[in-house]
Amino acid sequence: MLLSRSKVMEEVTGAQIIAEALKSQNVEYMFGIVGVPIIEVAMAAQVAGIKYVGMRNEQAACYAASAVGYLTGQYVFPSCCPPPPVSLASSQEIAKASRVLREAQRPLLIIGKGAAYGRAEKGIRELVEVMGLPFLPTPMGKGVLPDDHPSCVSAARSRSLLQADVVVLLGARLNWMLHFGFPPRFSPHVKVIQVDLCAEELSNNVRATVALLGDVRAVVGQLLQSFRSDPWRYPSDSAWWVTLREKMASNAQISKRLALRTTLPMNYYTVFQHMAELLPRDCIIVSEGANTMDIGRTMLHNHYPRHRLDAGTFGTMGVGLGFAVAAAVLERSQQTGRRVVCVEGDSAFGFSGMEVETMCRYKLPVIIIIINNNGIYSGVGPETWREMEKMGELTTVAPPVTLLPEARYEQVMCAFGGRGYLVRTVEELRSALQQSLADIASPSILNVLIDPASDRKQQVT
Repeated sequence: MLLSRSKVMEEVTGAQIIAEALKSQNVEYMFGIVGVPIIEVAMAAQVAGIKYVGMRNEQAACYAASAVGYLTGQYVFPSCCPPPPVSLASSQEIAKASRVLREAQRPLLIIGKGAAYGRAEKGIRELVEVMGLPFLPTPMGKGVLPDDHPSCVSAARSRSLLQADVVVLLGARLNWMLHFGFPPRFSPHVKVIQVDLCAEELSNNVRATVALLGDVRAVVGQLLQSFRSDPWRYPSDSAWWVTLREKMASNAQISKRLALRTTLPMNYYTVFQHMAELLPRDCIIVSEGANTMDIGRTMLHNHYPRHRLDAGTFGTMGVGLGFAVAAAVLERSQQTGRRVVCVEGDSAFGFSGMEVETMCRYKLPVIIIIINNNGIYSGVGPETWREMEKMGELTTVAPPVTLLPEARYEQVMCAFGGRGYLVRTVEELRSALQQSLADIASPSILNVLIDPASDRKQQVT
């Protein structure tokens, strides 16, 4: 299509206006896919000093942009408007929350993504340690307090949720990840103290006994002040703590037995155990998948806030590589030296796998670890697949959850100039991961083949 000179000038001027408007709102990064007339907008943004990251999929670009907002906590407001004031909870409700907690026999703090986004880690650590309370992080609340903190009861998650009589939601919501707060995962008589910034989220699914509307960091400060003025500490030798510690020790032993198995193909627990031993404490962990994400949450610890990105509230697959690109761009810009490790199920990787080209193009040294079980939840081995091929048309024979056995995903990375490793054994896993961590210039894929029938350990409350 031919455009007149006036039309070209009109589009260029419009692109410049858009770019300058974005720059005035402190926008530092732009993620997207260009085409007429967006090419001009992207070019004008670069001239204005905005970093443009060209993605291969629009959804991945959206995921990357959302991850930057979460990781940086940057708020963008019109230049004519000041930032909104920090809101505090009602003093009467704070007093009521204090009374309910003091009367609790089996209290539990649940630390959510909102606490991480709200930069509430300092106050929450003090609250936990001053009051001696057990806490459970949600997936993206991991790291607000370290996963290896002595008060963290993630290893007794089901037991703690089921038997708690008072639950304090700190930037967490009773959505599907917390079973909506309903029995049989929660006690039907549980009392909920909910801290949330959004009034419409209060008493969602389960009516809050105490609703604390306000900024999570500010409200935690109010609770701390209440307990400073009238000190109280939950006893560390209570029956509740004894129950939780026994359950954590029992679950840890089960996971350890699974991790120590030497049979091949490897299982999830063996893979994650060796990954946990080698990954840096400060790495950014991105994860998505079914069992890959669920088991990884329990075995790959986070020690710092906002160091984990996963499928989160909506459970959407395909977020991982976009998140990883965003995290890697930020880490390079800030020159932190932290590594970005993207742990993917083989199915999840397929949603946005072409973003490996983006990583190679911008030389982002992301380490992608694909836990490959040949399917969605579970798959079949090569021999079974060949037998199914003899049975007839695969569209009518192959189980819907199966994927091509032992697909060579690592070759996708090699095609664009990155490093690819096919991993079948513990020795190969450790070697490939150590080499990838040592390479700070190139992205890599570890295609880790595991037992197609590998599964999570049985959930016992």
